[in-house]
Amino acid sequence: MRSRRSRCSNEPVRSDEKITTVDRGRFPDAVSPWEDPVWRAEVLDWVAGGLAAHGLVESGPRQVRLRPWSVLVRLAVADRAPVWFKAVPPAAAFEAGLADALARWVPAQVLTPLAVEAERGWTLVPDGGPVLWELLEGQPVDPDPRYWEEPLRQYAAMQRALVPYTDEIVALGVPAARPRDLPALFDRLVAENFALTPEDRVALAALRPRVTDWCEELAASGVADSLDHADLHESQLFEPAPGRFAFFDWGDALVGHPFHSLLVPARAARERFGPEVLPRLRDAYLEPWTGGGVTAAGLRRAVSLAWRLAALGRAASWGRMFPVPPGAAAAPGDAEAAYWLRELSVAPPL
Repeated sequence: MRSRRSRCSNEPVRSDEKITTVDRGRFPDAVSPWEDPVWRAEVLDWVAGGLAAHGLVESGPRQVRLRPWSVLVRLAVADRAPVWFKAVPPAAAFEAGLADALARWVPAQVLTPLAVEAERGWTLVPDGGPVLWELLEGQPVDPDPRYWEEPLRQYAAMQRALVPYTDEIVALGVPAARPRDLPALFDRLVAENFALTPEDRVALAALRPRVTDWCEELAASGVADSLDHADLHESQLFEPAPGRFAFFDWGDALVGHPFHSLLVPARAARERFGPEVLPRLRDAYLEPWTGGGVTAAGLRRAVSLAWRLAALGRAASWGRMFPVPPGAAAAPGDAEAAYWLRELSVAPPL
């Protein structure tokens, strides 16, 4: 899974009269627009205007995290918690408009942006407090294996509430990856990936008819398409109030079968606790989907199909990188996408 967190930072530097700490994580050569002084000046002017609209003023050092898929800036603000600026590549620019729309449709489950520049993929959001992994790391004992159950229930309920907005979400630019779209996505991902070996291509070509069959069965499962976060790990949700969770970071999002979303959190829980935790998490996630005319056995079968096919969405997300300038090294992503394409042949554990 793609993890956004890192404790590795470069030395502080002075930038635009502020002390700025730049963290490049495991991507020291990541291409980013932050190095462009014109772009950076436009961002900082926009941020200042967004803060001013709420009566806020930047008051201290900036912490900048640069990745091939985002620029994230933590901004100190006088007399309150910090705020966060985020910029994403053109292929993920829909995230800004989506964040704004979700704040209208499901305000209790997301952060409400302070400012949005939808065309450029810029957002300014308040601090949501510690993310789930920070809460878990701070516990004196190992976390209870059930810690994902309530977040998954609330996330699934949010997905079901968003079903009526599916066409509007697609209109915002969120990529469509419905079951009927996945065979063509499979073909494109295989054709465009330079990290696949000849042996990989033979194996994937042999798998192609089965992919089509899985997609057709999933499409007929009786569960409507909705928003798929596609990277819902422990750093992508807050607990703003006891027992209530809020979800963020929608740059990998897709519109497709909602059960794809279970892949990433379930894999994380399996890695932490072992495979015996999976049925419990599956059943917690499926609770909000009951009563829709699909049997319990049908829902579990759909989870199994969606688990496998979710690999295509994960592979596709690695193509949402900042453009590489002519003459620069190739953008990262192909190796990670190839890994997920190979995962299609792995039998689901549920």
